[in-house]
Amino acid sequence: MEAAGGEGAAAGGIALHDFSGRLGEQRVHFHAMRLRDSLFLWVGAAPALASLAVAMCSPRDSIPVAASLLGDPSDTASACLAQRLASKTKKQVFVSYNLPNTDSSFTLLIENRIKEEMMAFPEKF
Repeated sequence: MEAAGGEGAAAGGIALHDFSGRLGEQRVHFHAMRLRDSLFLWVGAAPALASLAVAMCSPRDSIPVAASLLGDPSDTASACLAQRLASKTKKQVFVSYNLPNTDSSFTLLIENRIKEEMMAFPEKF
């Protein structure tokens, strides 16, 4: 697994962080953009933006609220990942999951790789 530091904290509190890893037999790339009160995370193997979802914590519910913004609404991979990350970070989280494999064991590998990176570089998230 590789990690490459993107831009540091830039004007306006934006931080970019790119990393990648081989998960199973597939090379997966990640691009994280930390904004003031939110996080944008792109996950994919090739440059594409086929789906986009947002999730945020609600004071009325213990489970973050999520909505699909772009792509097939029946594909819940982006929304589910956004919900889990919003719960962990307590931020508004945008996720674009652009991989054909949405098997639950594979998405768990994706989530674990993100959590590893969050532990190693908390200032980027």
